[in-house]
Amino acid sequence: MEKLDACIRNHDREIEKMCNFHHQGFVDAITELLKVRADAEKLKVQVTDTNRRLQDAGKEVIAQTEEIIRCRVQQRNITTVVEKLQLCLPVLEMYSKLKEQMNVKRYYSALKTMEQLENLYLPRVSQYRFCQIMIENLPKLREEIKEISMSDLKDFLESIRKHSDRIGETAMKQAQQQKTFSTALQKQNNVNYGRNMHLGRSRIMESKHENTLKRTFEEDDEHEEEVLTAQDLVDFSPVYRCLHIYSVLGDGEIFENYYRKQRRKQARLVLQPQSSMHETVEGYRRYFSQIVGFFVVEDHILHVTQGLVTRTYTDELWNMALSKIIAVLRTHSSYCSDPDLVLELKNLIVVFADTLQGYGFPVNRLFDLLFEIRDQYNETLLKKWSGLFRDIFEADNYSPIPVANEEEYKIVISKFPFQDPELDKQSFPKKLPMSQSVPQIYIQVKEFIYASLKFSESLHRSSTEIDDMLRKSTNLLLTRTLSSCLQNLIKKPHIGLTELVQIIINTTHLEQACKYLEDFISNITNISQVTVHTARLYGLSTFKDARHAAEGEIYTKLNQKIDEFIQIADYDWTMSESDGRASGYLMDLINFLRSTFQVFTHLPGKVAQTACMSACQHLSTSLMQMLLDSELKQISMGAIQQFNLDVIQCELFASSEPVPGFQGDTLQLAFIDLRQLLDLFMVWDWSTYLADYGQATSKYLRVSPSTALTLLEKMKDSSKKNNIFAQFRKNDRDKQKLIETVVKQLRSLVNGMSQHT
Repeated sequence: MEKLDACIRNHDREIEKMCNFHHQGFVDAITELLKVRADAEKLKVQVTDTNRRLQDAGKEVIAQTEEIIRCRVQQRNITTVVEKLQLCLPVLEMYSKLKEQMNVKRYYSALKTMEQLENLYLPRVSQYRFCQIMIENLPKLREEIKEISMSDLKDFLESIRKHSDRIGETAMKQAQQQKTFSTALQKQNNVNYGRNMHLGRSRIMESKHENTLKRTFEEDDEHEEEVLTAQDLVDFSPVYRCLHIYSVLGDGEIFENYYRKQRRKQARLVLQPQSSMHETVEGYRRYFSQIVGFFVVEDHILHVTQGLVTRTYTDELWNMALSKIIAVLRTHSSYCSDPDLVLELKNLIVVFADTLQGYGFPVNRLFDLLFEIRDQYNETLLKKWSGLFRDIFEADNYSPIPVANEEEYKIVISKFPFQDPELDKQSFPKKLPMSQSVPQIYIQVKEFIYASLKFSESLHRSSTEIDDMLRKSTNLLLTRTLSSCLQNLIKKPHIGLTELVQIIINTTHLEQACKYLEDFISNITNISQVTVHTARLYGLSTFKDARHAAEGEIYTKLNQKIDEFIQIADYDWTMSESDGRASGYLMDLINFLRSTFQVFTHLPGKVAQTACMSACQHLSTSLMQMLLDSELKQISMGAIQQFNLDVIQCELFASSEPVPGFQGDTLQLAFIDLRQLLDLFMVWDWSTYLADYGQATSKYLRVSPSTALTLLEKMKDSSKKNNIFAQFRKNDRDKQKLIETVVKQLRSLVNGMSQHT
């Protein structure tokens, strides 16, 4: 501490020394400073004055400087705003453009604008609020566009659904016009070939040809200026627009699925027919038009868009539709009983098939269906012609056709191919052997062939196939329809023997005309019967069967007439002696037979002979049954004698040759059983009968023991009843014993025969 204090004292002494050394300089400095003070005050006043004057002078400069600064800030801000506006204005312009496009329904362009906004413009100004609002609105606008475009698509689908029938009708008309024109040109090129056709066929076909050409060219002139297509009838822009919109939005597959689903639904609606479609051809036409319109639209969409519909899709849709169409046509065509309507349906199906075939759709199954409908068409034709045949048969008078002069004869010959050199030599007036129904039937058969040919046309079949179809349908007409009508006609109660005879004559001439029908078919189909194995007409068997039925009916009616005469026979079976003349009923019967067989002169010889033999045999059998009737208990010898007189008249009739062609006494043999039986009783030649029985040379070979026994017992009973005192007369007693003896012997013969059997 002491050292410290000492050190401090040393330093204090040094400080004091130093201060003392510099004190004078300090005093001098203070003195100088005081001198300067006055100058400083003076200077301060000057500076203050100068500052005041400077401040007064700088106020305007400051104001201007501040104004300059403010302007420069504004300028900088304006420059910044301009720069930012230059970035925002394209965005706003694009958004305005988007709104305008939305207003004018340019949705595809609007989507493109949105895409540019999102990818190019909005990222540059995304920091601004309005851009955020735009970004938020764009998805909403996309959804709005999708909804609007989908609404337009729905309107489009509804529009094409309504216009499908018109589109299809237009397409079918164009296809039909093209086909008609091509056919007319082909016929025109082949017109010389048709000169070799049948005369009647030529006239008809030439007339049809001229009318077809005229109609074709008129229609071509009418429609030449305006050829409408599906695009002319329907605005397809909605579907294009919607497809592009959905493609841009990445929902193309969704759109395709929706479109196909809706079109499938529409296809099912189009394929659903009205319940009354089969009643009129307009129903079928509307049905086909809608279907054609539907597939024409699909074909158009297929070719103008990529991927919306594909060939696989359309083929699948067509196959589904084709199966439904075939099922519908099978069902509805089966209700149709009018051949004209079936023919119009066939023509519609052909046009329908040709139209869709032109658009690339396979239609072979439709032509196969036409073959089924052809069978139904033939059935309706057969029903119609059955009525025509019945009307012809009802109106016929069943008498030969009278011709008064050459003109009338040529008229008949022009309708029916009749040739008879012998008749040609006769002078007018004369009669043709057939009745009026024959040429009418022949004409109707030809008309049927024409009607069948109408259906066979346009089926894309060869002439050989058409020829075969015509022959088959004609065979059905002859063997089923005409044959049935003839059979029913023959069985009708009001058809008498005269009518039956005329029917046989008619069928003979119709049978001969079958070869002309075959030539007729060959002419209209241009198929030679020589070079091609063509089917033959079965008319020969048809008319032969009808003729045989008529012959059988003649035999039946003759027998019935004989039975009617037999039923009015009134024999007195107990008469003591005959009247000396034949019974009246029998003479009437013979006169009837004689006049009837005179009518048979135009029949074939065997038919007349068979009818005559059948009548005589039936008469003989009926007379025999009358004698042997179990209800007849007794017969006198006088009745036998009277019966013998009637049989003699029958034999005389048989020997008079009522029908030429019998050899010797062939017809008389029909009464041989009666003759031998009556001779046996008239002569009372029992000894000869019993002695010769069983021998081939027996005089009474045709008399059986049972028949003789039956008749003898009737006479035995008559003798007992009528001769009360016969037992008192020797001759009568001897006769009675003889009868009893003969009866016993006959019974033994009958019993022997039964035991032998």
